This record gives sequence, structure tokens and C-alpha cells, in this order.
Amino acid sequence: MQANVFMMETAVSTSSQAQDEFDRNVPRICGVCGDKATGFHFNAMTCEGCKGFFRRSMKRKASFTCPFNGNCTITKDNRRHCQACRLKRCVDIGMMKEFILTDEEVQRKKDLIQKRKDEEAMKEAQRPRLTEEQQNIIALLVEAHHKTYDDSYSDFSRFRPPVREGPVTRSASRAASLHSLSDASSDSFSHSPDSGDSKMNLGSLLMMYQEQGSSPDSADDENSRLSMLPHLADLVSYSIQKVIGFAKMIPGFRDLTAEDQIALLKSSAIEVIMLRSNQSFSLEDMSWSCGGPDFKYCVNDVTKAGHTLELLEPLVKFQVGLKKLNLHEEEHVLLMAICLLSPDRPGIQDHAKVEVLQDRLSEILQAYIRINHPGGRLLYAKMIQKLADLRSLNEEHSKQYRSLSFQPEHSMQLTPLVLEVFGGQVT
Repeated sequence: MQANVFMMETAVSTSSQAQDEFDRNVPRICGVCGDKATGFHFNAMTCEGCKGFFRRSMKRKASFTCPFNGNCTITKDNRRHCQACRLKRCVDIGMMKEFILTDEEVQRKKDLIQKRKDEEAMKEAQRPRLTEEQQNIIALLVEAHHKTYDDSYSDFSRFRPPVREGPVTRSASRAASLHSLSDASSDSFSHSPDSGDSKMNLGSLLMMYQEQGSSPDSADDENSRLSMLPHLADLVSYSIQKVIGFAKMIPGFRDLTAEDQIALLKSSAIEVIMLRSNQSFSLEDMSWSCGGPDFKYCVNDVTKAGHTLELLEPLVKFQVGLKKLNLHEEEHVLLMAICLLSPDRPGIQDHAKVEVLQDRLSEILQAYIRINHPGGRLLYAKMIQKLADLRSLNEEHSKQYRSLSFQPEHSMQLTPLVLEVFGGQVT
């Protein structure tokens, strides 16, 4: 018995080597009759017909006699004419009777295959899955993002045009050490101060979110040190509108009081914009590419809108870290919604209600990660750390915005919506 096992193991090894060396691009030919082969059977490449013939012959212990000279050429057409020479050819090419299973062995093999199928079915049934409600919430958030993020950036041409000429600021010269940076939004359009629609305040936008289509007037001052401020002000204003649109489609957000909705948006808008901008961020040159060359933003551009590297350096670092997480779109939109629905924002009245909404989204995110990132136990923690990083960026942005807005010649370049959201933040 041991000898038979050893012989079979040796034959299996030989068969495996033969299969490894077999060129899959070469047509498979039966070594017995030349017909199309279906694979290795009993240690040789054969067709189904010769496989069955060899198995039947061995099980019957058949003894054949050649009616001719004992050296017949076996072909597909004449293989039935001389069983003796056909069987001899089977043995000559390496077919081995030891590979033929008994009826009991065949049944054991079938039982083993069925057992494996049952185990796989059991594993599949026990695999963690998202509930139907969780799937629906994710689908709603993805749809909300698609509706409020135009990756063609076609609206950017409607902003006041970018002006990159002018004196190089101290921050801009320092910024040359960084590759580049985009404005905090990768999908943004805002209203110019001269646009009639821009007079809509945050409250009215909450009551009636809609796409705006007015073309802002160009109000560039090429002699100004902050030559990019008008363009980026329009870009940020547009982004705020899109964040509002996204927020209104988050399940449960509309159920909050108008006061809490406004408080959440004022406090989180810049953070959600920074998260959104990661979609257009490139690790290759550390820039935000939002369409054509006019809308590719670097650190120099943003310093010419009044921001310094105290904000921009950690912002670039944040974008690099977030990009390297390689988040799925579902994870990205969940993170934005979790960021927006933070119960510890200033001015929130119904903390418990906001917390329930955020906790539900956090549970969905963790469940999604468990299912789609096996072994990625640290991903959720890294994503939550990004929210902590955003708080620091938000604080620095507020400082720099206040410094900028205190100067009338600069604040007049900002849109009413930007002034309301960043200038009148709840404290």
C-alpha cells in the first residue's frame, strides 16, 4: 500500500511538472489518437475518449490481441479498430492504472468536493454584510456627492479670472520649497460680490439649494499684492454652496433645526471643502488640477490670496496623507458626512440628535471597512485622525481669514456668502 502511495505521489509530481511545462498557447493534442485533448488524465495528455477507454480497460483487466502486426498507427478515425495497439499506446505515453480511482475512492472524492462546497457556502453566509439600510445610506451619500461635485470643473471659467502676476510675497517665496497646492476646494464656484444671486445668505440657501448660473464680474486689481484673491474667493464661495447641497442630502440632516443646520455648516464648511479637494489633488506635483492650466493651483497661488504657510504647509501634508489612504469613494463620502455632523461644533443646541446621526454614519463606515478592507484594522483610526487634523487646519484658517477680512480693500473682494460663513462663525 505504501509503495502504491509513493508511486502515485511520484506520478503526481511528474504530472505537475509536465503541466507546468505545457505551453498553454499550443493546441492540446491527445497523445494516443491525436484528437483534441481535454487535459491530463491518468498522468498523460489525452482526449475524453481515450481517457474512458483506458479506465474501462484497466478496471476490466482486459486483454486485447492485435489482428494485424501489433504496430497499428492510432488516429481519431481508426482508434476503435485495434484496442490492443490503442491500449499499448496509452501505456507508452505514460498513462498509469494507479491513477484510476476505485468506486469507493470516487465516492469519497465526490463527498469531499461537496463538503468543501458546503463549507464555502457556510463562510459566505457568515461573512459580514451591510444591512439594506446601511447600503441605502451609502448610496444616497454617493449620489449626493456626484450631484454636488462636477469633476469637469466647467464652472471654474465663470469665476473672476485667476491673476498670477504681481509682487512676490514673502510667503510666496517660501512656498517655492513646496511643489504646489490647490485651493481647499476641488469643486467650487462662487458668486462675485457684484452678482445679484450672491446676496442669498446661508439661511436661504438651506431653505432652497439650487445650482446658480450667473457669471461673476471680473474685479481683478493686478497691482494688488493679493492678485488671486478674487478668483479664489469665488471658488470657495462655490464650494460652500456645494457643501450645503451635499449636507441637505445627508439622511437626517433636514430633520435638525435650521439653527443647528446653520451652526454645523458654518463650523465645518472649510473642513469639508478640504476633504473634497483631495479628489483633485495630485501626489506627483502636489497640486490641485481642476481642469485646464489656468485652474491648476499651487502654494504660490494661495499665498497671493492672503494665506501663509502656517496654513498651507500642514494642509499639503494633510492632503498627501489622505490621498495615500486610497479611500474608496464610499469611505470618502462617509468621512465628509461624519465631519459635517459633529455634535461638538459651537452653537449646536440638540447635541444628542446630531450625535445619533454621526454615530450611525460611523458604524456604517466601520462596517464597510471590515467588509472591504480585510486586515485594514487601522484604517478607521487613521480616518478619524484626519478629522482631528482638520480641526487644527480650521483653526488656523479662521485666524488667517480674520486677519484678511479686517482690511477693507481685501474684504471687499470676498463674496457675501464667504463673509457670512467665515466672518460670522458661531462662537
